[in-house]
Amino acid sequence: MDLTKKSHACVRLEKDGRTLVIDPGGYSEEDAAVGADAVLITHEHPDHFDEGRLRAGLDANPAAEVWTLRSVADQVSAAFPGRVHTVGHGDAFTAAGFDVQVHGELHAVIHPDIPRITNVGFLVDEAVFHPGDALTVPGAPVDILLLPVHAPWNKLSEIADYVREVGPRVTYDVHDALLSDLARPTYDRLLGSLAGADHQRLAPGGSTRL
Repeated sequence: MDLTKKSHACVRLEKDGRTLVIDPGGYSEEDAAVGADAVLITHEHPDHFDEGRLRAGLDANPAAEVWTLRSVADQVSAAFPGRVHTVGHGDAFTAAGFDVQVHGELHAVIHPDIPRITNVGFLVDEAVFHPGDALTVPGAPVDILLLPVHAPWNKLSEIADYVREVGPRVTYDVHDALLSDLARPTYDRLLGSLAGADHQRLAPGGSTRL
């Protein structure tokens, strides 16, 4: 499987000539979902779900389908009948040849005055976990954790402890558009020494073979 980092929270996974895209949001490239055979969306926030980017991907490939939670599915199902599937915690399905398990139910707390919304994470091929905007610990082993490294709802100590709890072999940074280049070496150094896993990051457009 090949992993390609797109801007912010979006990633592309490719295997056997098929492509799975997770969270093509408003901070990712406008063509982030173009070429996808399947799209997974963790929640409704615009940095994870952008209808224009999703539409571009589904229009480019009339066979492409979407798996997401109800809050997003309700917004796009009418435009793409039969191509949008609603999923929730505990579900499992196959999308474009990838086996996917769904873990988690709620977005992390941003502030007590802000109501929490729903959020799901996706474990792909029993190896790669994208938690969306939550520190969900799936009830299954994780080899590669896509780590939401910087957000309004987290701090570095929580992220380091999250990696320790999940116990992956390696992490790759996602959710990083708000983190300046000046601060990246500090995050790299601290997460590399504290989190207990090999800490990696890719520039947008960078790829690696998993």
